[in-house]
Amino acid sequence: MSLAGNIYLISAVAVIGGGLFGFDISSMSAIIGTKNYLCYFHQGPAPLTEDDCKGPKPDVQGGITASMAGGSWLGALVSGFLSDIFGRKTSIMIGALIWIVGSVITCAAQNIAMLIVGRIINGFSVGICSAQVPVYIAELAPPSKRGRLIGAQQWAITWGIMIMFYISYGSSKVEGPAGFRIAWGLQMIPAILLFFGLMPLPESPRWLARKDRWEDCLAVLTLVHGKGDPNSPFVQREYEEIKEMCEFERRNADVTYLELLKPNMINRTHVGVFTQIWSQLTGMNVMMYYITYVFGMAGLTEDTLMISSSIQYVINVVMTVPALLWVDRWGRRMPLLIGAFFMMLWLFINAGLLASKGSPAPENRPIEAQSWEISGPPSKAVIACTYLFVASFACTWGPVSWIYPPELFPLRVRGKAVALATSSNWAFNFALGYFVPPAFVNIQWKTYILFAVFCAAMFIHVFFMFPETSGKTLEEVEGIFTDPDGIKYIGVPAWKTRVDFRRAALLEQTGLKDEEKMEPVHEAPANKE
Repeated sequence: MSLAGNIYLISAVAVIGGGLFGFDISSMSAIIGTKNYLCYFHQGPAPLTEDDCKGPKPDVQGGITASMAGGSWLGALVSGFLSDIFGRKTSIMIGALIWIVGSVITCAAQNIAMLIVGRIINGFSVGICSAQVPVYIAELAPPSKRGRLIGAQQWAITWGIMIMFYISYGSSKVEGPAGFRIAWGLQMIPAILLFFGLMPLPESPRWLARKDRWEDCLAVLTLVHGKGDPNSPFVQREYEEIKEMCEFERRNADVTYLELLKPNMINRTHVGVFTQIWSQLTGMNVMMYYITYVFGMAGLTEDTLMISSSIQYVINVVMTVPALLWVDRWGRRMPLLIGAFFMMLWLFINAGLLASKGSPAPENRPIEAQSWEISGPPSKAVIACTYLFVASFACTWGPVSWIYPPELFPLRVRGKAVALATSSNWAFNFALGYFVPPAFVNIQWKTYILFAVFCAAMFIHVFFMFPETSGKTLEEVEGIFTDPDGIKYIGVPAWKTRVDFRRAALLEQTGLKDEEKMEPVHEAPANKE
């Protein structure tokens, strides 16, 4: 049995898998505007000087950027099978090894094709880790801490983005291809730490239960939740609930992805999938990948451009902290609604500023995607609204989009369900990564309008269709959709479900199972005779 039972330590190691995604984002965003990269991967007539280097064409650059998300889409889907067969922890370790292979190929890239292959392999790794890290943590964490612990994956992503950006910025000062090869080679370090760090950690007790390893399941619950006492009330309650759920699930057919489309599952499947789709359609990762394009349009150049871009990565790290501290009290619905509203606001303001105060960029511009320009005070307002947009995402959709999907599904389908939801994230990440550079060329400032409309749509969708899951055990969340134990959740509109943090904390302290001794999560009105 593993020696590491502290849930915070377990989460801190596991979320390094999220850091891999962050490393990949900024390893591209910090490099695509440097002379080293533009000259080495230049397409078109041979440049006379370094200033004539334009790098890959916009659609090719979109393909390079999107190739990682394409690999992630496939990796997320495959992770459902890996996780169910080998376990949550082992599947993440496999992802770490694949990342190392991809980083070696990317670092050694001799041309665009080789770079794309390396990024696809890196993406395959990120798809596995981003899908299964939330599942692993969700199945180990107690209800009152589950949100902050799963949300730590988003914090790890923000740290990865920031750290890799500064590494890439520093290495860009090195002359020649070494300027980007150093940064891409250093990407291997967090994967090595993740692989060896996971070795002493326990496997998910719920996965162990599915494999009929009941002694190991109880041992993990005792280690993580009971402080060594197998008779702890909370351990016993959790163990009994897992047994009941497993017995119920054994009466059902073997699980396939088609199970997620059945009438009793389609509602939560649509909610989980759209949580991840909307997180991409906010436009946040576009800001992460192509921020140097956006700030270049605002008139920033060279070191000023890079330093200003890095500020948003710092904001991203800092503003994720409030969500980690209070998301279990805030719940899931309220951050999603507030985040959608404010992101929509900043995007509309930016679109208005660019449309009214900006103008088309000259034809001989160094980077074709920087098709618009704005200067003076309006350009500073564009930069400020971009920072506010990042802050709005960081404390709302950023962490909650990872927290929410694992909470929605029962044990028998959780691995595949979260894999499907995460694969939707990567499918749209791929589409947007490929779409945005040509969009900046063709529709220019109207790109902001597009994402603002998406934010308005997601606000409406969340309000009417996304129920609150905070403060409930994973087995109790099942009651929102299937009404076990006679608790009347069915028919309660999503906007009437609520957070019950106090009840979750009481549950962990006492291990009570009698619902009458605790305030109910939500009960529908009694039927009138």
